[in-house]
Amino acid sequence: MTPSFTRLQKRNPERNQHRYYALDLQPHLFGGWSLVREWGRIGHPGQVRIDLCDSLEEATDAFRSKLRQKQQRGYA
Repeated sequence: MTPSFTRLQKRNPERNQHRYYALDLQPHLFGGWSLVREWGRIGHPGQVRIDLCDSLEEATDAFRSKLRQKQQRGYA
């Protein structure tokens, strides 16, 4: 099954951390796939990075790897 849009949050009021991280897979115009990542402070515009992948499998692997990494860092 292909992953879909996922939005994670990390809240730690003692450390004034109110962050989000969003992941999405999207096809691009050249026949491949893009892993679109957005992150920042909740309630504010964040940064966006687009990673181009040659195949859906490669994009799915990148999506799952980044999701696992963020969950290990406290995002839920």
